[in-house]
Formats: sequence, C-alpha cells, structure tokens
Amino acid sequence: PEFRESVLDSNLCPADGMPIVWIARLIGLPIQQRVSGSDIFEALKLPDRGRRRLKVFLFRGAEGVAAEAARTLNAASSGMSCVGALAPGFGSAEEMSRDHIIDEVNASKADFLAVSLGAKKGQLWLHRNHQSLTIPVRAHLGAAINFQAGTVKRAPPKLRAWGLEWLWRIKEEPQLWRRYGYDGWVLLRLLFTRILPLAVANRWYRFKSRRQPQELVIKIVQNHDSVTIRLDGDAIGRFVEHAIVRMRETLTAGTRAIVIDLSGTRVIDWRFFGLLLMLRKQVKGHGRKLTFVGAAPAIQRMFRLN
Repeated sequence: PEFRESVLDSNLCPADGMPIVWIARLIGLPIQQRVSGSDIFEALKLPDRGRRRLKVFLFRGAEGVAAEAARTLNAASSGMSCVGALAPGFGSAEEMSRDHIIDEVNASKADFLAVSLGAKKGQLWLHRNHQSLTIPVRAHLGAAINFQAGTVKRAPPKLRAWGLEWLWRIKEEPQLWRRYGYDGWVLLRLLFTRILPLAVANRWYRFKSRRQPQELVIKIVQNHDSVTIRLDGDAIGRFVEHAIVRMRETLTAGTRAIVIDLSGTRVIDWRFFGLLLMLRKQVKGHGRKLTFVGAAPAIQRMFRLN
C-alpha cells in the first residue's frame, strides 16, 4: 500500500515496462510506447536540450557506482553535469533519511535528483522526504545510474522494442531471474483476473454508450461541512473537460470533505478513472477526505477491475 500511494502521489509516472504498454493496448489506453527512467536520463543529457547544463545529484546505494557515473558525466560534453553523488549504503528508507544525508543532498543546489535504490525503497525514500528535499525535480530512475557508470550494459534497442530487455538484464545480472520470474507470474494472474475481463467490459460499455448515448449531467450540492458531486449519465472521455471545470470549482470551495455520488452513473471509462485519481491526489494534498457513494454493482466492478 505504501508503494502504491507513492506512485499515485508522483507527478512523474511514465510507462516503464513493455507489459504496461501491452496492457494499455488491450484495454484501450492511449499509451503507444515504453518510456523508462533511462530514456528520460538520456534525453536530459542531449547537448542541445537547453541553454545551460542541467545540474544533477546522483543518489545510489552501492558504493562507487554513483561516483563513477558522476565522473563519466562530467568528462563528456552533454547537457548535464553532476554536482554531487552519494552512496548511503543498503539501509532502510528511514536510515537514509537522517538529517546529515538530506542536508548533503540539499547543499548541492542541484536542479535534478536522480535516485536509484530499487523501485520500492526509492519511491518510499522520495515520498518520506518530499517536504525536506529542496531540489526541485526528483525521480527514481531505476538502473540509469548503473548504465551511466558502465557497471551494467543496457539492452540493444531491438530487444527493448520487442519487450525482451528482461532477458538481457538477466544475462547482465543473473540474480534478477527470481524477480523477473515472480513478475511474470503476477502478470499472468493479472491478465486473467483483471486485464482480459476489463478489456471485454470496456468494449461492451463503449458499444453501449455509442448505441444509446446519455449525456453526463454534473450536479454540485454544497452541504454544511462537505460538497457532493453527483454524476448522472455516461462518465466518458467526451464529457471529461466539462467535469474538470466543475471539479476545480469544488476544490476551491474550501470544504473539508468531497463526496462523489455515482448513483446516477451509467457508464464510467478509463479517462474518468484517471480524472478521479487526479482529484483524489489534489484532495489528499489539501488534507481533505474523498468518499464515493451510490455506485451500482456494475460500476463497483469497474472500480475493482481498474
């Protein structure tokens, strides 16, 4: 749950993995290609990226890897320079959050903090220290620092395009076979319990909303200590811009609680689920509470599948 919350709270959440692209295609999401942390890092290194070199700080667990990546970066003519590197070891996220560590990171006055601690620990560390870190842009970029240091070679572009980078990674780091084996099992389980049922449901609801379209009517009711947003009709992409405007109005109202009433909602699609996740993030960021009420069994099932 902590890892999931850290991902939902992120401002940058790229589709880092070909299975995500395959899932998106199956259920109709407009995600066409994979964007990994390493792709982002390489794009930021381009010499003509901007007017000045981007100052980066590297935060990596293994001793020597971040320092070697820093030397490689600073020796090359690119759009990025390394102003600091730190290897805090392999302790817990809490141990890596001590004042002297955070102070050293902040003292670098970098533009960009690149973290590589393993996805779960790296996300948790960034989440835990969100208010303490002063570097404006921070991201967990997986193996990008290893690739930069040359301790691990990245898979050739063709293997990446075919979704076989995991095989290459096992060749480079044989200990990863257990992780990828477990990931493969989880993917198969999700395929049959979530992805395929969701793909079928999405096609059915798309057919239903086209055959008998029902316009979305949004009603906002201001109560004493809460505001209720009632969605009547088809909560689908064609009505999402109108919904964004109305939901922004409720966010500025200043009430402690927001209630989404789905008792009149006939259909809900991926675009509205994305909007509801963004609303949840905004509400949580303001210390408020978001509640859903009145969802019919079919709508509840769509929530579970999504």
